[in-house]
Amino acid sequence: MISQLSCTLDVIAQDAPDDPALTTTIAALDTKLFNAYNTCNLSAFGDYFSPTVEFYHDKGGATFDRATVVSNTKKYICGKVHRELIVSSLHVYPIKDFGAIEEGEHRFCEIATGHCEGVAKFLIVWQNVAGKWQATRVLSFGHRPIDD
Repeated sequence: MISQLSCTLDVIAQDAPDDPALTTTIAALDTKLFNAYNTCNLSAFGDYFSPTVEFYHDKGGATFDRATVVSNTKKYICGKVHRELIVSSLHVYPIKDFGAIEEGEHRFCEIATGHCEGVAKFLIVWQNVAGKWQATRVLSFGHRPIDD
């Protein structure tokens, strides 16, 4: 009976709409985070991450601190590519007494050509501590070429 109730609650939770206020907050954080990423404002970019952030990238591996995330962004991203959120893919899920999970897809475009060549899925776990939101876990995976 408990497993049947659990399955029922899982189905109900999956059908529940996103919380509009939380979605607005997380979407704004996503915009600010990736504006800093795209403009190589590394100080602002780093402020969006917990000092002990875990970042998992299917092609690049795993890192376990903010300094490495910022350093890798400087080395591999700045002046090379920019990121665009696929807005229709964005979903936000609350985490009780902690924060939220952001889920979506994004594409990456070469700055030199302006051509968007790759797309990937992502998850960001955001923690809200006294009104300050920081990413504690980031997963970027399923990288693939964009089919033209």
